Amino acid sequence: MKILLAKDAGYCFGVRDAVNLAYNSAKENKGVYMLGTIVHNENVVDDLSKAGARVVDILEDVPNNKPVLFRAHGTSAEIWKEAQEKNLDIIDATCPLVTEIHNEIIKLEAEGRCCIIIGDHDHDEVVGIAAQVKDAVIIANATEAMELRKMKKAGVVTQSTQMIENVREIINVLMEKVFDLRFVNTICFPTRRNHAQIKELATVCDIMIVIGSFTSANSMRLTQLALERNKKSYQVTCADDLDPDWFHDQQKVGISAGASTPDDIIKGVVNKIKEIGQVAEKEVVYE
Repeated sequence: MKILLAKDAGYCFGVRDAVNLAYNSAKENKGVYMLGTIVHNENVVDDLSKAGARVVDILEDVPNNKPVLFRAHGTSAEIWKEAQEKNLDIIDATCPLVTEIHNEIIKLEAEGRCCIIIGDHDHDEVVGIAAQVKDAVIIANATEAMELRKMKKAGVVTQSTQMIENVREIINVLMEKVFDLRFVNTICFPTRRNHAQIKELATVCDIMIVIGSFTSANSMRLTQLALERNKKSYQVTCADDLDPDWFHDQQKVGISAGASTPDDIIKGVVNKIKEIGQVAEKEVVYE
């Protein structure tokens, strides 16, 4: 059995920086409070909690003598203002690529456009983007786009982890709905790169394993892309989820992981598959 590991599987730079900032802040301040889960991975959140980084849902739950950490997904201007009025020590872990999306949608609103976000309803990042402007419209798929009324001017941004296939379908619909349409492709580079890698990997491998939480939108999309190309594709959260029967008579095993999956969990899955397949040689990094 040969194991092919996607070169960029796991943490993107935004998530890695945010998680490291949370660990360091908890150590330096003997505790830090995160407004919402910093990333969509239960293992990471549990580890951070043990290190002193605790999750709260509202600013009122943050003690006056402790800092509050704003997560990678972004935070609304109203929450920023509330935290500043309370004189809280704010640690900003927002991914810079998400901040760019905030800036882009603000520009679109300034141009007098109806602001449309292509993304998942109620996703933390999408909620944060929508909060930057008034009356943002969130569209998850082409069916929802078809229900929109015709309009004169609109501007579109995307959730950073959207699939380009879904975005293309929605834009095609909007082109018939909007007279003056401006689209800013804000799918982030790590997402584009990881999607391209898994499309190739799922095609050349007999079986595909995607590592990531089922609460992670980007992990679920990787699984979807893999399944479209390889029916023997499975999503797992950790090594314990692996079924040895999946690997019977399989020659090439492909592995990728969502952007919120830490290195140690990926390593654990790789080692378990080696054990199942009695693989002695090192896994091959698939570029």
